[in-house]
Amino acid sequence: MRIAITGVAGFVGSNLTERLLERGDTVRGIDDLSHGTLENLGPLIHHPSFRLDQGTILDPVALQTAFSGAEVVVHLAAGKIPRHGDALDTLLINGEGGLNVLRAVRECGVRRMILASTSDCYGRNPNVPFNEESPSVIGSPKVRRWSYAVSKMFEEQALFAFRERYGIEGVALRLFGGYGPRQNITWWGGPQSVFIGAALRGEALEVHGTGQQTRSFTYIDDMVEGFVRAIDTPAANGEVLNIGIDREITIENLARMISKMIRPNEEPNVRLIPYETFGRYEDVERRIPDGSRSEAILGFRAGVNLEEGLPRAIEWQRGTMQRLGLL
Repeated sequence: MRIAITGVAGFVGSNLTERLLERGDTVRGIDDLSHGTLENLGPLIHHPSFRLDQGTILDPVALQTAFSGAEVVVHLAAGKIPRHGDALDTLLINGEGGLNVLRAVRECGVRRMILASTSDCYGRNPNVPFNEESPSVIGSPKVRRWSYAVSKMFEEQALFAFRERYGIEGVALRLFGGYGPRQNITWWGGPQSVFIGAALRGEALEVHGTGQQTRSFTYIDDMVEGFVRAIDTPAANGEVLNIGIDREITIENLARMISKMIRPNEEPNVRLIPYETFGRYEDVERRIPDGSRSEAILGFRAGVNLEEGLPRAIEWQRGTMQRLGLL
């Protein structure tokens, strides 16, 4: 199968590319390398069935070039929660960039598009676990963190609008807390990346807010499997599907678990950082998926637990930080 991937040099993109090439697909990727790296792609760069275009999803011409001849597009490139950045960037990348991707999909005659969406679309809904029909409960428009959720909700709506008008097959995957080898080692990669880095350096693990907010963390192999099945499964067309593991853990306990894995003979050094540090900020108190629809449609259920996945992520990040001179 001929597959095009936006954000191909990122965490999910590089791992997905490796899996697709292993099974014999042809992959053409586009990435502006703002967060992805050539190191993530490693030897894949020279694979005869892979091609990398360095470009942005804000460039319609670059997208049409990358998508030419593709049967499926996996759209991963995105702006994230602007905790340390600009909300307008998030809105433009996901809104304007998402429409550019959809237009290029249509113009190039691509059959199917898989959208990487987010569990953040459920917002502050207190009723967990979230199933795909759960209402979205978004906070104040004056709080910039919601720019990410509303921009991804817009992308979902745009995907299904293109499906309705133009007949493009569309699948939106709402991802829950990916982690593992090739994760970004800054805040962009998630709290586990920051905690691992701090513990490896012997620094305090800074937990935002009370630390009692909960999340579920999905190992990259499970996440990639979800994408592969969404690519291959005809019945997924028109669906929004959760991709995540149904285990809930507080952020403080995640920090303590990581600290104990890295420094087993030391008491975890966890420091709470008030949300006020980021200006006006609203967080989600609990986040856990109901995976029953993904299991019914894709035959998929995430199964790698933190005790198995975190040591792999830690060893990968240790090696990466050593190579970069950060340890």
